[in-house]
Amino acid sequence: MTTPQLGVLMDPIQLIHYQKDSTLAMLWEAKARGFKLYYFEQIDLFLRDAIPFARMRELDVFQNEQQWFKWGKEEIKPLAELNIILMRKDPPFNEEYIYTTYLLEHAERQGVLVVNRPQALRDANEKLFTTYFPECTAPLVVTQSKKRLHEFLQAQQEIVCKPLNAMGGSSVFYLTVNDRNANVIFETLTQQETGYIVAQKYIPEIKYGDKRILLINGEPIPYALARIPNEHDWRGNLAAGAKGKVQPLTERDYFICREVGPVLRERGLYFVGIDVIGDYLTEINVTSPTCIQEIDRGANLNIAGVLFDCLGNVKNSK
Repeated sequence: MTTPQLGVLMDPIQLIHYQKDSTLAMLWEAKARGFKLYYFEQIDLFLRDAIPFARMRELDVFQNEQQWFKWGKEEIKPLAELNIILMRKDPPFNEEYIYTTYLLEHAERQGVLVVNRPQALRDANEKLFTTYFPECTAPLVVTQSKKRLHEFLQAQQEIVCKPLNAMGGSSVFYLTVNDRNANVIFETLTQQETGYIVAQKYIPEIKYGDKRILLINGEPIPYALARIPNEHDWRGNLAAGAKGKVQPLTERDYFICREVGPVLRERGLYFVGIDVIGDYLTEINVTSPTCIQEIDRGANLNIAGVLFDCLGNVKNSK
């Protein structure tokens, strides 16, 4: 029987957070299932005569905080020799990210299962994708215009503004109607009205946490990680110092998942993390969703195991 081969495209593995990294949890599970692992980064990908290749290194992973990985032999390898590619490159979602999805799409055409699907990664901006589900979202506006942002602020009294291509709470601003910094914040985020940003009504339930809910092929994991802001910040991002608390999904959470899930499934978005504050969907994270390890520990789950069961079914159905 041929050994299945899995490639992972990610940021430098030596720089990840051992206790938190979701890609590492996926790789542990893949190893346990007998996959031979290969590692590469964006710079390693190339296309020759419409055939995608990568400079790959064999990879072994360990549940050891002192040494969680080891590289093996390096080789130039066609992507088509892999069974599965995990696309786990973190944002920013820039031109190079888009070009990478084009190269991965060539591998997909040759029969490789790319997770998540390259076209879906391009189409589903993590901030804008929520606008496909207006019954799940708080009032928001997407614009380059300072005038429209000021009008929205006047209407809502309290808003949150953020760029469309950042992550981890980076460059996210909270504004009240009388904030004298509003103009400069709008100018900075829109780059003098040349770039789109999203402004959302401020949701006070953020004090109870920004919930990360994981969906596998459109089906939710029954527990979320509520990321509760610390006393010195209002942002519910672990990268901004929030504390995580695992809790069961609410009825409203399940409603949002029922609305979003079928669209994810249809687009080939196999592993997604949605963010919910109070009753509102605020983001749909498709590039490299996190929180597997935290939810696993808090609810005694094996989320990566559920993911690989799903991917096996997808491969078998093709």
